[in-house]
Amino acid sequence: MPSAPATFRFLVAESEPPEAREERRKSVGRSSGETYLDILERLAPGASCHRIGPADANASLQDGTSLADYDGVFLTGSPMHLYEETPETRRIVAFMRAVFVSGTPSFGSCAGLQVATVAAGGSVRRIAGGYEAAFARRIVPTEAGRGHPLLAGRPDSYDAPTIHSDEVETLPEGAVRLAGNRVTSVQAAEIRYGGGVFWGVQYHPEIGLDEVAGALRRQSESLVEVGLSGSEDEVDAYADQIEALHREPGRRDIAWRLGLDGEVIDETRRLTELRNFIDHLTGLREGRAA
Repeated sequence: MPSAPATFRFLVAESEPPEAREERRKSVGRSSGETYLDILERLAPGASCHRIGPADANASLQDGTSLADYDGVFLTGSPMHLYEETPETRRIVAFMRAVFVSGTPSFGSCAGLQVATVAAGGSVRRIAGGYEAAFARRIVPTEAGRGHPLLAGRPDSYDAPTIHSDEVETLPEGAVRLAGNRVTSVQAAEIRYGGGVFWGVQYHPEIGLDEVAGALRRQSESLVEVGLSGSEDEVDAYADQIEALHREPGRRDIAWRLGLDGEVIDETRRLTELRNFIDHLTGLREGRAA
């Protein structure tokens, strides 16, 4: 599924703090940043991809490198709450502001959208129902979203992998809401700030069904607490079905029980927003060359 020339230079900003990073590795074998690296290397074969943990103390770019040297910055998901004032949240928000000022185009999923929102002057809150977990259902593009290149190829209503307890409360001035559903009003948005442009989604186009199952198991206690499941055993059983479909994506019976279609099951369709963003970067490069 190549979508970009081999000369791209990408920076993956892993928003997870170190302890969450290790917990995720134990669960599914990779951190959020490592998932992004794998996907980007497949979407843009030969691209140079670097990873940084901007929420970590003393995080820095490679020697002699600035944010402006990259063609695109990608912000991952994270369990951090942006409405909490901590050293980690201050560092990740400051990093995102620097990305905006650098002018380098950026993309983010889940907490990545929330980080960009706060960095540009918007706000984030906890979801009233506690969680949107496993899959964001019936996401509908807004009128602006239907004509926006981020969502090109998405149908009038679609599902996507997700797990989050926070959401965008107020978009920054000048931002454009591109999609929403009944749980979370801002499922996709474009944010412009400080000379930079960010495209983001609240869901996770980058993760496969195995990672959905892992996320549910890691947060099973919380899912029971908010009433989305009667027990952790029920969460495990649901995760088992999702994992089974990951192993055998052609199992129509499991897909039917889970209420999923190709927008989630088929990797090419699931990665729509990431592929569209890289295609956008390709267009920017071609425009500069002309």
